[in-house]
Amino acid sequence: MLAQEAVNSGDTAWVLVCTGLVLFMTPGLAVFYGGMVRTRNVLAMLQQNMIALGVVSLTWVLVGYTIAFGDDAGSGLLGNFELFGLTDLGVPPAPHLHVVAGQVTIPTLAFVAYQMMFAVITPALVTGATAGRLKFIGWVVFIAIWSIVVYAPIAHWLWHPDGLLARFGTQDWAGGMVVHASAGAAVLATLMVVGRRRGWPHTAAPPNSIPLTILGAGILWFGWFGFNGGDGLQANGVAAQALINTHLAAAAGMLVWLVAERAKDGHSTVVGGVSGAVAGLATITPAAGYVNTLSAIAIGAIAGLVCHTALRLKYLLRLDDALDVLAVHFVGGMLGSLLVGFFGNSGTNPLGKDGIFFGGGGSLLWHQIVGVICVVIFSFVLSWLIAAGVQAVIGLRAPTDTQDNLDHAQQGTDAYHLGGVAGLNGTGAPERRRTGRNRSTAQPARSGPAAQPGQAGQPVQPGQPVRQVRLVTATVDPARLPTTRELREALLDAGATSIVVSDATVSTAQPAARALPRGYWLDQDLLDRARVEVVVERDAVPAVLNVLGGYGADRSDSFVQDVQPATDVR
Repeated sequence: MLAQEAVNSGDTAWVLVCTGLVLFMTPGLAVFYGGMVRTRNVLAMLQQNMIALGVVSLTWVLVGYTIAFGDDAGSGLLGNFELFGLTDLGVPPAPHLHVVAGQVTIPTLAFVAYQMMFAVITPALVTGATAGRLKFIGWVVFIAIWSIVVYAPIAHWLWHPDGLLARFGTQDWAGGMVVHASAGAAVLATLMVVGRRRGWPHTAAPPNSIPLTILGAGILWFGWFGFNGGDGLQANGVAAQALINTHLAAAAGMLVWLVAERAKDGHSTVVGGVSGAVAGLATITPAAGYVNTLSAIAIGAIAGLVCHTALRLKYLLRLDDALDVLAVHFVGGMLGSLLVGFFGNSGTNPLGKDGIFFGGGGSLLWHQIVGVICVVIFSFVLSWLIAAGVQAVIGLRAPTDTQDNLDHAQQGTDAYHLGGVAGLNGTGAPERRRTGRNRSTAQPARSGPAAQPGQAGQPVQPGQPVRQVRLVTATVDPARLPTTRELREALLDAGATSIVVSDATVSTAQPAARALPRGYWLDQDLLDRARVEVVVERDAVPAVLNVLGGYGADRSDSFVQDVQPATDVR
């Protein structure tokens, strides 16, 4: 990089904006993954992603940056350690980076910060594959070591002008190999160490919040403009080309995935759509600044088809990749890196090379193949050694008895405090009715038949007989309740003197088939229901049962018991 007096303010502003966009992708990834895990593991997933912002940011500044972008130590494998802790940035190196024409015109610290965000998000990708199995302290140690001994050297190989693969001729615009292939190889190695979830692949849990996943996907799509758009380190035509290529590849990937999903599973889902978009984004990443617009669309379409087909990869390998990181990121990153060898176009970027489709022959494809193989082997071997070492010393796999509820085991709390009954419809209006009383004071409940001494709610006077009432218990389908008021009024009219509604989960004789994201199916043996308990006079029991039957209550699963209200106890 150059000294401060040579700084171009427009280029600097663009790179700083892109830095913020790439940083935003890490919480986006946390939300994207967090929505797809089970309810009791949400906080653990969010923390596993967010902790990378703390851990890797420090490892990058202390030693990662100098390994990746310090002057080459002479072998093309590592940078020297002269920039340890950024202590010697007064006279920074001035490489002509392979993606930048001419001189770099941004401050060194802007480049440090921009590259830091790539280092942060790369190991976080692994958490989607290992969902529900990571011990937090073991994960922290793993990413600290991995970011130094795996990510930084690979970044040097491909993104430093004197790097081994850069000199060889391998091209990686924004991280198809540095980010996605290296993280995917780490997924393979880590899964071999932490193993499978209990019961996989014959058990499954539904995602806790698909809307949360869609929000995360939107953040990733937005942030990817900085991920791919800023790698030229200049605000120019190449940056604009990379940005539009990024968007169009995502769009093509989304549509093709939806068509493939429809053909295979009979429906097109919103999770499938965003999965295709992310596959397109991952696949265009190594090519975004080297291909033209039509090539980007073709790459995105190929990604949608190939990555959707690759969903079966985890079953073939018998690896419990919980959120399909292998299919989307690993396959996508490698695929895009190889497609550069076909679609590369020096007319788009003079620093690029022509691929097979543009008269360049097979040399670029050969360079890409060698690059992918080197990155995958290096990352896989080192990642396995790190994961196995952490597992042996402090543990990387969470204890089996805590894996179904990592939020409690690791954080002592829950992500959600919601119930189905609280979500039932109630009577509403555009504006809340005002009364002369305090608005926060609840209105008195409507009464049933006038209560007499000895009935529920009225104390029994000495010498009066205790009148017995009955408790009717039944479960109803919440979907069949238009409003809570309708149920309440129907029961009161039938003679109810007390009504309690609570959440319940009931067994069913015939499991309900439930579609899960990305082609998985779940046989739901327990169904959500609302449990209704009604205190009623003996003579009104048939009327109450009829009301409950109208909302799906089966008499064979309902109960009638003699009870005595506490107010009747002398």
